[in-house]
Amino acid sequence: MDGHAPLRRSASFPPETIHEIQRAAAEGIYEIRGFGAKRRLPSFDDLVLLGASISRYPLEGYREKCATDIVIGQRFAKKPLHLKIPITIAGMSFGALSATAKTALGRAATAMGTTTTTGDGGMTDEEREASSLLVYQVLPSRYGLNPRDLRRADAIEVVVGQGAKPGGGGMLLGQKITPRIAAMRALPAGIDQRSACRHPDWTGPDDLAIKIQELREITDWEKPIYVKVAAARPRYDVQLSVKSGADAIVLDGMQGGTGATQDVFIEHVGIPTLPALREAVEALQELDMHRKVPLIVSGGIRSGADVAKALAMGADAVSIGTAALIALDCNRPIHVADYAALGTEPGACHHCQTGRCPVGIATQDPALEKRLDVDAAARRVRNYLSTMVLEAQTLARACGKSHLHNLEPEDLAALTVEAAAMAGVPLAGTGWIPGR
Repeated sequence: MDGHAPLRRSASFPPETIHEIQRAAAEGIYEIRGFGAKRRLPSFDDLVLLGASISRYPLEGYREKCATDIVIGQRFAKKPLHLKIPITIAGMSFGALSATAKTALGRAATAMGTTTTTGDGGMTDEEREASSLLVYQVLPSRYGLNPRDLRRADAIEVVVGQGAKPGGGGMLLGQKITPRIAAMRALPAGIDQRSACRHPDWTGPDDLAIKIQELREITDWEKPIYVKVAAARPRYDVQLSVKSGADAIVLDGMQGGTGATQDVFIEHVGIPTLPALREAVEALQELDMHRKVPLIVSGGIRSGADVAKALAMGADAVSIGTAALIALDCNRPIHVADYAALGTEPGACHHCQTGRCPVGIATQDPALEKRLDVDAAARRVRNYLSTMVLEAQTLARACGKSHLHNLEPEDLAALTVEAAAMAGVPLAGTGWIPGR
């Protein structure tokens, strides 16, 4: 012993906080990065499913079926979507992602009988060809928006907000703006492109209803119209979306990822997916529209267990973004020297905004893009989706359910007081739901 007390780090100023203060002091501007929130947030890991025993009768996994299909768009659309699985691929733009990555996601979704989604910047021919069911996003920027592609789509998603940045606009930095992307967005090449934070065509729910009506008329009432909202005030936003005439609602929680935005947004704006989902379901129930207007939840969905728990809480489907990119190869420990050149390492990379993605996903550099083999990448995402479905079916059968949509809150318990209050299910071992 040398007589010195053990070193103690400050809880308020851990090393990463000290580093950020010193970086801000040196540069004088906020940090921009990709990926999603990195701090621990309440999640579906804080819930458990209650498998059957004497009081419930389980299904035999090798003999008895557990269905997974879902129909979206029956409220108003002439051509609703019939999905084989309740897992979809979230909107991610060509620009944020390479054309190769978008094509691979489309092929995987097609193989599984589900949808993939465009993103800010419009629709590419490659993505349309690869995707049997393609959802076309309408965003505040209007980048790439045109009537021809609206009609080529299978559904339309009006994006009001994104979970990683509620109240904030999109961002695509100049180093990723190739001549092709610039032409699609009708903006100069090599210049930062920032999307507006609100739609120029409407300022409130009454105007949104008019916009949805306009989109229906452009597409001859064929396409389901989704409204996507970020998790901030989900009860009100969901009810106003229903009032505006949405066929389906996409709710994106705080754990949702992004190609690029301010770190302060990612870590400090919005609420986690868990409480947002409960509020959204209650909002639909108040209107007697639960299961009539499908609710698709996204933001931090990673496994079949997450899928089963989300559906048990009342979601009709889930959507994955970051997890799909990880299945493609994001953060895989290959090309390690290129990670080091970005100042990071596999497993900790969030440098999507740089355009220097070591594995060829979040880049427009032809040399880097070639590192992602389309066929192999599509196969990995298909395998991942298949695994998620099998996991969810296994858990549903254990709860005695012959369809994933038969899962219900009664099949859940919470492991923490906070999760019990947020999810609206009892604390494990009790009948107590905090606040009720």
